Amino acid sequence: MKDTLRKCIKEKKTSYTPIWFMRQAGRYLPEFREIRKKNTDFIKLCLNSNLVNEITFQPLKRFDLDAAIIFSDILMVPHGLGQEIEFKKGAGPILGDINIDKIINTDPKDFVQKLLPVYEGIKKVRSNLKEKNLIGFAGAPWTLLLYMLNKGSPKNNFNFEKINKDKSVISKLLRKIEEMICLHVDKQIGAGADIIQIFDSWAGLLPKKELSNYCYDPILKIVEHIKSKNIPVICFPKGIKENYLDFCSTVKPDCISIDYEIDPKWLKEKLNGLPIQGGLDPKILLTDREKIKKNTENYLNIFKDYPYIFNLGHGVLPEIKPETIEYIIKLVRDYK
Repeated sequence: MKDTLRKCIKEKKTSYTPIWFMRQAGRYLPEFREIRKKNTDFIKLCLNSNLVNEITFQPLKRFDLDAAIIFSDILMVPHGLGQEIEFKKGAGPILGDINIDKIINTDPKDFVQKLLPVYEGIKKVRSNLKEKNLIGFAGAPWTLLLYMLNKGSPKNNFNFEKINKDKSVISKLLRKIEEMICLHVDKQIGAGADIIQIFDSWAGLLPKKELSNYCYDPILKIVEHIKSKNIPVICFPKGIKENYLDFCSTVKPDCISIDYEIDPKWLKEKLNGLPIQGGLDPKILLTDREKIKKNTENYLNIFKDYPYIFNLGHGVLPEIKPETIEYIIKLVRDYK
């Protein structure tokens, strides 16, 4: 196995810059859209191990990437905890009413049973994936808590005080979510994932004084758990701006994935060699090739001779053309 991502993270060196994309298996690919058309229930699709295997491989059949990321969703954890989830076109995920007692008392065996097809899908991918890393993932506790209590995306509807008002309930719920994330990650590793990424997609909504309670401390527990398995862990606390530094010094991930709001040069100078991933604004991929080249090479120049994994500062957008992904991969591969 080439193992380029793990080498970059663990040994802090590779002969070239490894590359993969968040949401590389997904809506921008016509072959994925064909499958999605026939499988309207998104959660059921994530629980179809044969289709999980097929979709995970779609980008690898097209592109020269260094890793597969399992086709799944961060909301599989709330699903495993018994909360209803439906994906509506144009509205994103809609979650059912939350029964806190039921969630807190979820038996881990029942949770695993509900998500068994996810782990079966990973096993299938691993047995077919000969020379590349396989990334498993989970949502961070804060992001999952937010979806579960908000019953949907907090994009246009977020009130921190409302969420924070019953602290004892919140802390019980957070502990249960942490426990189930660790279990979910264990099962992914057992099935063949050799890198784990933790997505805190809504960390940027937290007031600075609450970052420790809701972002750093809960993720630290999960990171320590993953490290105890000798598996590299990448963290992506999107939107926390200059607090990336505090995050890294507290949580100590093996690699930090950055968004497009952070100055990559500034962060690189502050991090003392901690491997960095990502950064490029996905919207750049909707512009002309000259602009794409300039921005891609900017990241490559900044991170020359530094342990860096090329990726975006968020997931591939549905409007991005597959040819654009191919073009960026070529730029990264040809970079000297």
